[in-house]
Order: sequence, then structure tokens, then C-alpha cells
Amino acid sequence: MSEAARSLLQRWGASFRKGTDFDSWGQLVEAIDEYQILARHLQKEAQSQHNNSEFTEDQKKTIAKIATCLELRSAALQSTQSQDEFKLEDLKKLEPILKNILTYNKEFPFDVQPVPLRKILAPGEEEHLEFEEDDEEGGAGAGSPDSFPARVPGTLLPRLPSEPGMTLLTINIEKIGLKDAGQCIDPYITVSVKDLNGIDLTPVQDTPVALRKEDTYVHFNVDIEIQKHVEKLTKGAAIFFEFKHYKPKKRFTSTKCFAFMEMDEIKPGAIVIELYKKPTDFKRKKLQLLTKKPLYLHLHQTLHKE
Repeated sequence: MSEAARSLLQRWGASFRKGTDFDSWGQLVEAIDEYQILARHLQKEAQSQHNNSEFTEDQKKTIAKIATCLELRSAALQSTQSQDEFKLEDLKKLEPILKNILTYNKEFPFDVQPVPLRKILAPGEEEHLEFEEDDEEGGAGAGSPDSFPARVPGTLLPRLPSEPGMTLLTINIEKIGLKDAGQCIDPYITVSVKDLNGIDLTPVQDTPVALRKEDTYVHFNVDIEIQKHVEKLTKGAAIFFEFKHYKPKKRFTSTKCFAFMEMDEIKPGAIVIELYKKPTDFKRKKLQLLTKKPLYLHLHQTLHKE
């Protein structure tokens, strides 16, 4: 076993145990976060090119199925339906398989299929597993072109049907100001609506890769249709914007910073909101500004009411 493979398996194992511990203790928010973080890593490894992976194609299929099971358990914890849910005791059966993935050659215990790479990233994401390096490094994207193809297709959803007396919100993400905007590779923004406990209130959406980079700005000019009527959002909810970019040295996508908009900020017209340091704090308890410079996320809101 290579040192790189051993290191990956140790980190995955530690994250798996942390998630199941939280789950068994009834700390569901923390368990969901841990499961989603780990599922993201497993899915990315499973979809990596052969030359860039420590694992065989069969091993990557098993890794992808474990990721699916983590997704199923995460979904079960967020569901009010108890029937046909993926149980904690089922998930625990997968720990020895993950630990011994290099020698595992039996049939997978559950009839699941690998799912497409999940776009939802929980608080702390890659940094939580200590894969992240300092975002202030010099040449991560040095020399990258100012315009680039839309390699990330995005997961944007259409506007909901209108309802009498109800308001729908469209947010146009115009641009984001960053001192090293030109060094960001394949940047995109993940948009989510969370309650005070950090639980998703709507489906998470990803923008396509940005249109262009110019001076200290990354330009998007893309509309996000919030998937819930404004009147139905719970008290204390917030809309989060996580700016992400690809790190070729580490072979994964990292969150660089985030911003959020609270319910009292929902009003027609332009708005600029401050940027905060990662990891994303969906509970909004330990916020640190990214920079003292006048760099912000620029948005424009449109309200639709019948």
C-alpha cells in the first residue's frame, strides 16, 4: 500500500467513525455534516482518472457505493419519514469495507448504485479532513487563462410555479471581489438556504463556472431561483453563497470564502454583502471577515408576486 493510499484510508476512516459517533449520540446536524463531507471526498476519488488515483476501477466502484450509503443515511436523518430509511446499523457494516478497501473482494452488502458527484458541501468541507492548504499560497492558478470553458455544468433549478399572495425570489449573482481573482481556477458558487441549525430548507444549487475574471473580480451574471416562497422561509433562515475553486495540486475543489444574506435583506434591487473566511459557518456564530479591503459579493434581487 502506498503512503498516499494509507493516508487517505486513515482520514476516511476517522471521518467515518466521527460521523457514526455523532449519529449514535443523537447529534444529527454534526452527523449529517460529517457524512456529506466524507461522501464528497469518496465520490471525487471514485471519479478520478486512473493515472491520478491510488485505487483500481473495482475499488473505486466500491468507494462510490459507500458514498451513496453515506448520502442515504444523511437523507434519512433529514427526513420525517421512517419507512425504508437507511439505518445507522446498516452504515456501520461498511466501516470494515472502507478500512480494507484494497483487499475487499466480496459482493457489496447493499443494492445501491454510485450517484453523480454531489454538489452539496457541508461546513468545513475539505478543510475539515485537513486536506486544505493555506489559501494565501502564491501560484495555485498562476498563468491560468482569464476566460475558461464551463467545465462544471451547474445545477441551477427553474423558478417555482407562482401562488396567489406568495413571493418568489430571483437572485442575480453579478460578481465577487477578490484580491487574487485572476488565480482562481474554474470558480463557481454554491447557493443554499439554511435554517439557524444549518439544515437545508431548499435544494442546493451550483452556478456554472464563472464567465470571466477581470482585475479583482470574478464575473458570473447568473440568476438563482430560490426554491421556496419567501413567506414560507423559517424565522432566522439565511441564503448562503460559497465561492469555490479548483486546486490542481490537491486535486479537489475548495471553498475559498462565503457570504450570506438574512431575511431582512430580501428586498428588490442591488445589494453588496461581505465575504467571510472559511470554513463556512452555517450557524453564523464564529464569523471572520475575509479581508479589510472593500471587496464584496455583488447581487441583484428581483421579487415576483402574484
